[in-house]
Amino acid sequence: MLLLLLWEQLFLVSFVGCLADVESSRTRMRSAVSVREGQGVVLLCGTPPRAGDLSFAWIFNEYPSFVQEDSRRFVSQETGHLYIAKVEPSDVGNYSCVVTSRASRSPVLGSPTPLVLRTDGVMGEYEPKIEVQFPETLAAAKGSTVKLECFALGNPVPQINWRRTDGLPFPSKIKLRKSNGMIEIPNFQQEDAGLYECITENSRGKNIARGRLTYYAKPHWVQPIQDMEVAVEDTLYWDCRASGKPKPSYRWLKNGEQLAIEGRIQIENGALTISNLNLTDSGRYQCIAENKHGVISSSAELRVVASAPDFSKSPMKKLIQVQIGSTVDFECKPRAFPKAKCSWKKGGEQLQENERISLLKDGGLRVANVTKGDTGTYTCLATNQFGTARGSTSLVVTEPTRITLAPSNMDVTVGESVVLPCQVQHDPLLDISFTWYFNGSLTDFQRDASHFEKVGGSASGDLMIRNIQLKHSGKYVCMVKTEVDSVASAADLIVRGSPGPPEHVRVDEITDTTAQISWQEGTDNHSPVTTYTIQARTPFSVGWQRATTVPDVIDGRTFTSTVVDLNPWVEYEFRVVATNKIGGGEPSLPSEKVRTEEAVPEIPPSEVSGGGGSRSELVITWDPVPEELQNGEGFGYVVAFRPSGTTTWIQTVVTSPDTPRYVFRNESILPFSPYEVKVGVYNNKGEGPFSAVATVFSAEEEPSTAPSGVSATSLSSSAIQVSWTAIPWKMSNGRLLGYEVRYWNKGQKEESSNRVKAAGNETSIKITGLRSNLDYYTAVRAYNSAGAGPFSATVNATTKKPPPSQPPGNVVWNVTDSRVVLSWEEVRAMDNESEVTGYKVLYRTSQGGVEVLTTASTTAELWLQLQDDYLIEVRATTEGGDGSSSQQILIPRLASMDARGSGPSVLSIFSVSSFLATIFSLTLNSVLC
Repeated sequence: MLLLLLWEQLFLVSFVGCLADVESSRTRMRSAVSVREGQGVVLLCGTPPRAGDLSFAWIFNEYPSFVQEDSRRFVSQETGHLYIAKVEPSDVGNYSCVVTSRASRSPVLGSPTPLVLRTDGVMGEYEPKIEVQFPETLAAAKGSTVKLECFALGNPVPQINWRRTDGLPFPSKIKLRKSNGMIEIPNFQQEDAGLYECITENSRGKNIARGRLTYYAKPHWVQPIQDMEVAVEDTLYWDCRASGKPKPSYRWLKNGEQLAIEGRIQIENGALTISNLNLTDSGRYQCIAENKHGVISSSAELRVVASAPDFSKSPMKKLIQVQIGSTVDFECKPRAFPKAKCSWKKGGEQLQENERISLLKDGGLRVANVTKGDTGTYTCLATNQFGTARGSTSLVVTEPTRITLAPSNMDVTVGESVVLPCQVQHDPLLDISFTWYFNGSLTDFQRDASHFEKVGGSASGDLMIRNIQLKHSGKYVCMVKTEVDSVASAADLIVRGSPGPPEHVRVDEITDTTAQISWQEGTDNHSPVTTYTIQARTPFSVGWQRATTVPDVIDGRTFTSTVVDLNPWVEYEFRVVATNKIGGGEPSLPSEKVRTEEAVPEIPPSEVSGGGGSRSELVITWDPVPEELQNGEGFGYVVAFRPSGTTTWIQTVVTSPDTPRYVFRNESILPFSPYEVKVGVYNNKGEGPFSAVATVFSAEEEPSTAPSGVSATSLSSSAIQVSWTAIPWKMSNGRLLGYEVRYWNKGQKEESSNRVKAAGNETSIKITGLRSNLDYYTAVRAYNSAGAGPFSATVNATTKKPPPSQPPGNVVWNVTDSRVVLSWEEVRAMDNESEVTGYKVLYRTSQGGVEVLTTASTTAELWLQLQDDYLIEVRATTEGGDGSSSQQILIPRLASMDARGSGPSVLSIFSVSSFLATIFSLTLNSVLC
């Protein structure tokens, strides 16, 4: 009694009555459950009227505030009850059980139950008491998901752990859920069966619940039955097998009725045996396998047949060809129920067994060690009680195929061509085919036509290999086939070529000018390597270059060498090329990039020179040292100079390695004075050498006087001539480069004038492209490398009026012997045009140059060679230049000794090709412009 009272103090169980719907729950309230703080409690949820596949949840106070499960609170999906291991003040409130049918998904809400705290103290600590426990024995089906629940009340809140009593670890598929209050085993298998323990523990003690999971499986088919067709009087054996736990039992039905076991009909381990079948045994059969967990069935049709022998569906071979000495089998398998008995004839002679002839159990015939005399027709006679049938096969015995000329092993070099012979002797009755295999693969003559070709005709299978490559090394097999036999012969072909690339090239050591290189040998391609060559590449080289090595010649058995004469502080890659007596091979893959160490620069800049610049400047120039010769970081130049004849050098430093010049400025520098200059180099490792000493002149002084005697003369409507007197000049002042002439017209501003230059000592210049009848102003000044001097006084000239735009008209000609007389109308100039001073007659053949005749009148006389066509035109001449040309006149070589014409009429009768006219016009323009 004392123990019962004690447990009553430890925890309290409240029963919630039958669930009602939501409406009723609003009006009914269960009696309050009063517990101490720290005490455990169970709130029960009664099973609803419509039981089934249910899920449970609890509402705390108002929807949708559901009780959250953790290590202290647990809702059992087996009972539906709510378990609180240790009540806390926050648990006070109303609890309602919600039951949901998984089928209909319709929830039912129970009446609320208030949970309140008692005021008579706090419950002390006590050991766990397991309230949710799985059954002692639980059977689980194969493939199902098993869930075991375990939860305990206690203070402090108990911890829950699971284990198997056999000590085996849980597989990864097993999951612990709900703060270890539930273990889930998906896809249950026989190895999951066993004894499971739930251990609950706190500081006051522990408690253990145990239960055994057992495994069962419904029957499932291992071998269901299939439709059968069996001959009458034969024996049927129908195997029917299923698996399950416990092991299933079997029974058979025929046409839906239990099959009775009697003398002919037996069932053993599910297999049905019926001996001496008759036609009445035909029907629909069912094999049923069952255990206490389920039943399965398999159905099939049995057809008992009876028929005379029939060769229509399994005819005998029409022809068999074999070679002398072989063994031949004749098949005889007619369709017959029951099985037919077979006998054999050759021609009309019945065959009996002897040392060469055998009658086989399946009805066939075997003839061993055949000869030419065995050639003929063989007939099989098949008989059963329902009839007789016969079938025949013809046998042809041939001579064996033999290779008379076989391929032989060969040793060749890349690029050669060879023939592998394959010639045979065979029976003339047989067709023959040749096939070649290369390293076990069939040779495709179409795909490899550039290398492989069959030669020698139909009776020969010779293989020609052109331009042999290394990949053609290997075993070649010639396969000869006929309808009755096949023979083969093989040969090895060794192809020797230049070596393959060396491997694993690496740099073992590196200095400022050397590198230790090592590598591994590659394939020698059947010809030993005689030498190796090392090649190098830098960002500054043009491709790969042969490197200088020690030793100079690297023996084929040596796999290391030192590369010398490298440039310091340059990034290098190396590769190795192997050579044998056939030639050089493919290069290796490059080594990793490595940089040589720094060193003092050794190469000074080249092309040290200078000169020019502005007043009081000394300009020194040089070609910068290429990056690959700078030998290290911090590269720059030391520029040294001194006036010629002195001993003290002035030095300065130029820090940029790409700078090609230095300018020294000082007011004390005399114009065009000689200086000795040299340029050295340096980097972080130290100073290098200086260049050779060069002489450089300081900057010149620009001219100080203007040219005198400047004049301007009009030459035509578009050109004027400007002349001047050269200024006095001494070599001590430098080099006079020439004169600059500026010009502008009356409508322009002087500041926007155009400029032209006259080089050297020239003292006049022709300015063209000017506008006609317009005043132009000009001035001249001298210049040198230091600059330009003052301009001269301004002079002016007016361009001529333009020539007449009207061409000479009405050109008339006549020919007597080789004399051509021309006349034309006078050209009269307009007021704004230059007066006509005369005329030019331009004439030429289609092959010759242009000739010009000038005249002051409107007539001209020409002496021409009339063996060719002549083109003629006339222009007026003026001070402003030549006027427009008349129309071109053609005087053909077919002209008689006495002919005449005028411009338009001649042009309409004798057409001139556009080509000749274009050439003539272009030539005249180029000559006269």
